[in-house]
Amino acid sequence: MRASRPTVDGLLLPDMTQLDIQIAVEADGWQDEDALDALASRVLGTAETWLAAKQGQPFPAQPTEVSLVFANDEMIREINSEWRNKDKPTNVLSFPAYPLTPGKMPGPMLGDIIIARETVEREAVELDKSFEDHLTHLMVHGFLHLFGYDHIETDDAEEMEALETRILAELGLSDPYAGQDPI
Repeated sequence: MRASRPTVDGLLLPDMTQLDIQIAVEADGWQDEDALDALASRVLGTAETWLAAKQGQPFPAQPTEVSLVFANDEMIREINSEWRNKDKPTNVLSFPAYPLTPGKMPGPMLGDIIIARETVEREAVELDKSFEDHLTHLMVHGFLHLFGYDHIETDDAEEMEALETRILAELGLSDPYAGQDPI
């Protein structure tokens, strides 16, 4: 639970529905569950607040459930192979509970975000970022996928990356895409 009311661009917002964040640590090497829950609450709470305030994203009156699964490369490789026909690990996978278009009301269950520790570690080193900063970025990235944002087409990628960058700025992080073409 968030202890204080959310802000966006320094403006205090009215109390909002909180996310019902479910944490599952399915692999070794992650922080303890309480630390991951605190990070997820801060990151996803900020993203929720920002989407509501800046994008007009509606949220239901009751908390919306989102699950975060903290996995390893082998687990995410198996899931990636089964669901995307890509037999390799990836950093994050998102599975919306229901198809959702950006700006539309989500149901009581938003979906699942699965993150692979070893891939996050490798990428953080390659990007010269802290593990936590890169993990924060991937949480935001996965969260936006649950709302129907994607990066398949260049225009969609530019929109999604711009949203990520703005939300990460609220969290005090720099643009993770600076100097890169849209993914």
